[in-house]
Amino acid sequence: METATAKPHIGRKIGRIRELRGIKQEALAHELGLSQQSVSRLEASEHVDEETLQKVATVLGVTPEAIRRFSEEAVFNNINNFHDNSVQNVFNPIEKIVELYERLLQSEREKVELLKAMNGK
Repeated sequence: METATAKPHIGRKIGRIRELRGIKQEALAHELGLSQQSVSRLEASEHVDEETLQKVATVLGVTPEAIRRFSEEAVFNNINNFHDNSVQNVFNPIEKIVELYERLLQSEREKVELLKAMNGK
């Protein structure tokens, strides 16, 4: 954890944001045109040049400023506040499967009707 007097360690922040976004080092490396080892060294670096920071931020879907200001405490506070202050929309995979199945079934029915019409039945 960083204190107000500690220097920001940009590489560690990049690594944590990457992990929170569910992106592997290999995937980040591929998007940046680097090797996985280069990304590992980047995440171990205390300082990152602005051009590289901009590229990394783009791939991670954040701004360079978000990386600079990243704080795990803020992330967990946001998550806790969201959880405490919102109605949760729970994703039910079974409902999604049923919905997709019904759409597929309807599509097949439409195909059968179209074929019957084409054959004059």
